[in-house]
Amino acid sequence: MTDDTPPREEFKHDPIGHSSVHAGMTVGELAAEYGNAGIGAADLHEAVGIAERMFGDEEVSVFFGLAGAMVPTGMRGLVVDLIRDGYIDALVTTGANLTHDAIEGIGGKHHHGSDDHETKTRREHDEALRDEWVDRIYNVYLPQEHFTLLETHLREEVFPALDGTVSIRELTAELGRANAEVNREEGIEEDAGIAAAAHEEDVPIYCPAIQDSVLGLQAWMFSQTADFSLDALSDMTHLNDLAYHAERAGAFVVGGGVPKNYVLQTMLVTPTAYDYAVQLTMDSPQTGGLSGATLDEARSWGKIEKAGENASVYADATITLPLVVAAAREGIED
Repeated sequence: MTDDTPPREEFKHDPIGHSSVHAGMTVGELAAEYGNAGIGAADLHEAVGIAERMFGDEEVSVFFGLAGAMVPTGMRGLVVDLIRDGYIDALVTTGANLTHDAIEGIGGKHHHGSDDHETKTRREHDEALRDEWVDRIYNVYLPQEHFTLLETHLREEVFPALDGTVSIRELTAELGRANAEVNREEGIEEDAGIAAAAHEEDVPIYCPAIQDSVLGLQAWMFSQTADFSLDALSDMTHLNDLAYHAERAGAFVVGGGVPKNYVLQTMLVTPTAYDYAVQLTMDSPQTGGLSGATLDEARSWGKIEKAGENASVYADATITLPLVVAAAREGIED
């Protein structure tokens, strides 16, 4: 470069380092090493920092979106701990996650399996599972008798306590109460779960697409013979009021779909927007769909503050969610 070379406006001296790992290091130390690297490692490091500031500030109300097969794949306890330790103020999730959460809470279990078989084609493998009454979620197996157990639980312990037209939030609260009660009375070894923890900690659970699940199917079937129905709109008042009155707000979004949009769109009817946002996803933004839309794009809609902090990590959330949460909590609790 010469003295008359124009200054580099888009470049600063910040060399890539080389991550160093060693036996016995903590998750927080590993995440710090990620910060020396580039691409996804740098994104994860940034997400940890934002999550730490989001969870660690008591003035920040955290709206947590949980999509995908997070419960059957083993992320249930992590979310339970976040609720019980006060890091989630509102949860938006799918009916499927609540379905699988209830199954575990009342005594069912998901099992390790495979997505294929050494001696059979994938189709033959799945046909064999069907004959054995086993449902497959990639490499997780669930015996179908657990759905029968759930149906009995819903019809005997949950739905009868609800009369007339109720909000979906009221249903999820009643589900949590019933899960906890049966879990305790039956001496179930597994934790009572997400809905139970939310009920105990007075954390609302919103499930705007509840119809798209076994829980929703069972609710519809019960409504055919009982004075029972769900009001799909009433929860929006409750959720929007939480966002409106929040001193500051943070969005932690796992996956895409309805939970992601429901969390983010809340800020369209408030005078402010999210101060912090973290997204863990595998969806690509190039299709223009909401699931893959970047959080920077959300800023253009007024869902995230212009000065807000946000980070997206593009990887399997069963890998990234424990890493980000563990490292963030380590930073807060040290």
